Amino acid sequence: MSLINRIKRRLSRTANLASAIDVANSRESQPVAEAPPPVAPPADPSLADASLSGWFKQETGELFEGFPILETDHVLDVGCGDGAFISFCANQGAEVTFADIDAEKIATVKSRLDTSKARGVHGLVTDANPLPLPDAYADKVVAMEVLEHVDHPPEFLQELVRVGKPGALYLISVPDPVGEQVQKHLAPPGYFEKPNHINIFDRETFERLIVEAGLVVEKRSSYGFYWTVFWAFFWTCDQDLLASPRHPLLQSWANTWEMMLTMRDGPRIKKALDEAMPKSQAIIARKPQL
Repeated sequence: MSLINRIKRRLSRTANLASAIDVANSRESQPVAEAPPPVAPPADPSLADASLSGWFKQETGELFEGFPILETDHVLDVGCGDGAFISFCANQGAEVTFADIDAEKIATVKSRLDTSKARGVHGLVTDANPLPLPDAYADKVVAMEVLEHVDHPPEFLQELVRVGKPGALYLISVPDPVGEQVQKHLAPPGYFEKPNHINIFDRETFERLIVEAGLVVEKRSSYGFYWTVFWAFFWTCDQDLLASPRHPLLQSWANTWEMMLTMRDGPRIKKALDEAMPKSQAIIARKPQL
């Protein structure tokens, strides 16, 4: 399994934790005769951390704080991977289109979303150069952790802008340069070779690319201190990303972060650390009306 596929699978697991918890909670009220005692799963603070960062806000229908998904929307996710983000949009009842270069991933995501609440489900196998879509196609456009992989980021962004309707809202993220500098000292060489991270964007360059593509920036965010440290530890563990049980070092870090988030000042500590050493930076931008 390639490095980038491992990373995307991890993101998918994070997004799916919410639905797993919902299922577990629904079963708690159903009596089961002679049920075996529950076994607590290893601590995984991913869901709580993502929620505090503004992700997957079920109560407001926001994929990310400031990026609401409406039933009337047509959402396009370019570089969808395992479908963590487009699955949330589908479950809000939106029409969804998702694109990736990996045909197997597209088939898997489509199979899952065909039974979702989505008004329509469309999967595309493409390298997005260009996108096989008409102009003014989508109300919301998502591209999460994709720009660092593409050969020509300005051209890629022009394609995203082309397929958005006038007034379309965009959610675009890339790794933060602070977190990437940590990985430069620790990650194997392949991490910064094609098809993985071939671009590192400082914050000014990232915003300038968005603006020069013709979008108006509405919000900037950074988050993911937990993941910056996780990846720093991961490389020394010599363990597959999804191995179970986790290496004791990774589990200890998860336990520590989970405990910290429950403390009185947990959210404030997280916010300060996210600002100091984030894993990712995200921009919400809008395409101007004609």
